[in-house]
Amino acid sequence: MADLFDQPTGRSTGQGDDSAAHRPLADRLRPRSLSQVIGQQHILGPDGPLAAMLAANALSNIVFWGPPGVGKTTIARLLADETDLAFVQISAIFTGVPELRKVFEAARLRRQNGKGTLLFVDEIHRFNKAQQDGFLPHMEDGTIVLVGATTENPSFELNAALLSRAQVMVLERLRPGELELLCQRAESEMGVPVPVTAEAREQLLEMADGDGRALLNLLEQIFAWKPDQPLSPDELSQRLSRRAPKYDKSGDEHYNLISALHKSVRGSDPDAALYWFARMLEGGEDPRYLARRITRMAVEDIGLADPGAQALCVHAWEVYERLGSPEGELALAQAVIYLALAPKSNAAYSAYKAAQAAARQHGSEPPPSHILNAPTDLMKQLGHGAGYVYDHDAEDGFSGQNYFPEGMARGVFYVPPERGHERELKKRLDYFVKLRARRARGPGSKSGPGSGSGGSGRA
Repeated sequence: MADLFDQPTGRSTGQGDDSAAHRPLADRLRPRSLSQVIGQQHILGPDGPLAAMLAANALSNIVFWGPPGVGKTTIARLLADETDLAFVQISAIFTGVPELRKVFEAARLRRQNGKGTLLFVDEIHRFNKAQQDGFLPHMEDGTIVLVGATTENPSFELNAALLSRAQVMVLERLRPGELELLCQRAESEMGVPVPVTAEAREQLLEMADGDGRALLNLLEQIFAWKPDQPLSPDELSQRLSRRAPKYDKSGDEHYNLISALHKSVRGSDPDAALYWFARMLEGGEDPRYLARRITRMAVEDIGLADPGAQALCVHAWEVYERLGSPEGELALAQAVIYLALAPKSNAAYSAYKAAQAAARQHGSEPPPSHILNAPTDLMKQLGHGAGYVYDHDAEDGFSGQNYFPEGMARGVFYVPPERGHERELKKRLDYFVKLRARRARGPGSKSGPGSGSGGSGRA
């Protein structure tokens, strides 16, 4: 793993040590102690959980969760050194049940001889449920100390039983300053500066995208070129392929980015919304998925504050279907901008949820008799439809009758804010509240000062 020292090693082996010269740069710069690891100070620092475990000489089972190239394997190996445990590494991709049995048996024999085992399992999320369950008895009786590594969210990918016996530690992408330290360490190892301009050096760090191993692999290529003069950003781009953005259309990153897009729209930030929209497309997301989610945002977060938002999103979706990529993606981008700048309201969404709850609570109550249909004489004799007032014949075209079940108090579900189009809807709603209060007072009554909206109990 491409972690590096916090302090210079003084090992300039790139020019005179043939055995070192043939080893990959990442291997030559592998830290020899936890204090030499760059980054991850939130777990390795004096107040971090790993430091506490080592100080207490009580290393527990751990699951490292983080992106590639941030030190999961290296830290596991160094933990074994620090605790005098045998280090055994397997990969879930290449290891089956027979191999696991051999690993556990070897660990058991090792333990009988007074030596513990740190079992590092790379890509642990790729083991199925039965295989994950197979670790439990060996973790519980101390045969192994399990250190798993995963790039996927353990909450979704690992068994609850295994997670309950391990501490999850999140490893972070290396920051630009940490990548720069890595670059300096490579220069110390090679004995020469990286042959790029200052601008190209910044570009190189961006291309690594927080992945230390990727950075060292790029540096190794650049050192091998031995250019006559430092390379410019354009020359660097011509020679190196930019690293594809980290994105898994079915994994945790997918949900993180769509959440960021949705919340940026809800937060009325068109620039941030466009950024996350572009990030997902650059990562290979299906534009149709984005079209559906954008339309959902219009329904949930704009609603009746701008009734045209939903229509615009559906239209943008149709434009994409007709034009395809990349031209059709512009229509979706325009919809994203429109939604971000539209007035926001979840009043209809909240009203629907409240109505659902009321329907579940009063699900057996019949409609009031005066609005029941009465197509037969028997139904008329039972009082169906008796007293119903045809609203078109009523004063102001509004009867003010009760339409809720007779045994249920009148519900107030829709409370529009004074934003966008819902400002007008609120005026209409308040108007009907006044009329309903007037009808309740009886024929000929007039709404006087202060009659307002108090008749409905609405705020």
